[in-house]
Amino acid sequence: MEHKTLTELYRQATGTEPTAIEGLAASGSNRRYYRLRGEQNLVGVVGTSREENTAFIELARHFGERGLPVPAVVAVSDDSMAYLQTDLGDTLLFNSIEKGRLTRSFSAEEKELLTRTIRMLPDLQFSGAVGLDFSKCYPLPQFDTRSVLWDLNYFKYCFLKATGLEFQEDRLEDDFQAMAEVLMRSMSSTFMYRDFQSRNVMLRDGQPYFIDFQGGRKGPYFYDVASFLWQAKANFPESLRHELLMEYIDSLRRYVPVDETYFFEQLRHFVLFRTLQVLGAYGFRGYFEKKPHFMQSVPFALANLRQLLKDPYKEYPYLTEVLRRLCDLKQFASEADKRALTVKVMSFAYKTGIPNDDSGNGGGFVFDCRAVNNPGKYDRYKPFTGLDENVKKFLEDDGEITVFLENCYNLVDASVARYIERGFTNLMVCFGCTGGRHRSVYSAQHMAEHLNEKFGVKVELVHREQQIEQTFPARD
Repeated sequence: MEHKTLTELYRQATGTEPTAIEGLAASGSNRRYYRLRGEQNLVGVVGTSREENTAFIELARHFGERGLPVPAVVAVSDDSMAYLQTDLGDTLLFNSIEKGRLTRSFSAEEKELLTRTIRMLPDLQFSGAVGLDFSKCYPLPQFDTRSVLWDLNYFKYCFLKATGLEFQEDRLEDDFQAMAEVLMRSMSSTFMYRDFQSRNVMLRDGQPYFIDFQGGRKGPYFYDVASFLWQAKANFPESLRHELLMEYIDSLRRYVPVDETYFFEQLRHFVLFRTLQVLGAYGFRGYFEKKPHFMQSVPFALANLRQLLKDPYKEYPYLTEVLRRLCDLKQFASEADKRALTVKVMSFAYKTGIPNDDSGNGGGFVFDCRAVNNPGKYDRYKPFTGLDENVKKFLEDDGEITVFLENCYNLVDASVARYIERGFTNLMVCFGCTGGRHRSVYSAQHMAEHLNEKFGVKVELVHREQQIEQTFPARD
């Protein structure tokens, strides 16, 4: 029946019969997509909701009239349950940035695509809202308190409760209400895409086109920024997010003045809200509909959540507490541990060889301490190590070790920061001296303490020649 309807629509649009109808990969919704080949390739859509279809058709028509890059609807069935739209090809932005998503190191070409897309977003939000009849939007004409609470309860019932975590529902509801009030103070007469993410951007000849905006409505522009830049599997490092945010703000200023302090403060509330909303969606699709690929995105969303909670939300104290406990649940903490960086710091003697890297990553930094003045030349220091106060005083009074370590810190800090951003799990830092007793031990001990204090990463410290091992656990 679907093929018959689509064939009739193709005939209406082109005056010819399609030569083939191919099913396309399903999205997260129940809508079904087909490619109709022939004189002109078109995409057929069969929905389960007349109102949702009508919303897309009306929005696509309006955006097309505003000169925005969206597919054009070329034929609609009498009952509006099926329609044809122009074929934009198969290239999703999500797939075009795959290398960067997997490595967290985005190429210049990938960054250019992301920049072009984020700079176009204000056009859709502001220009797209001009003359738009928001009553055509589905299921609501605008973002409001009720829709905020729907999404927060979606998270509560479809994800939070499914984990088995205990919580006080009345206190959680109080914080949900507080969040709704914070979000609603950003209400504006702009178009809110609602699911603006790299899977809903297609590329044709390098030009981004927007798709799947049928859930859009009037609402604050912050939401779409949060949706795009904190998309779970996009896996953007913090530095790239900041670059893209500045590009967005620069483009946004073509429409409204921007107070950056207020912008960033308000944005973090929308990032938290969007993160909870997508966790609800993952829970529903994964726990209840038994679609495992949705659960594969959960660790990425929780990684975003852990990062957000490093700066507490004073407006929602109980919600913050519950979310911290959620992130610490055994089934999620184990995933976080797998993705967390461990730095192994070692001291050694060159005469017994440079240490092997048991992680299989080929080692990291090896610093030669032998240019530093050696306390081992003096009999009174020979029985001691770089952990003893008299040796530490000698090295610090001399001063060479301090300059040496500052240079080491600068090099290692830069790598640790990037390793954390890119999700790497192992780094090795070794310090060698003649006997592996004084200078290397002092340096390794200070490096281990420095990295744990500055970055909160787990550090495994080994003084090889003394057979001393110490672990500095990861800190929040």
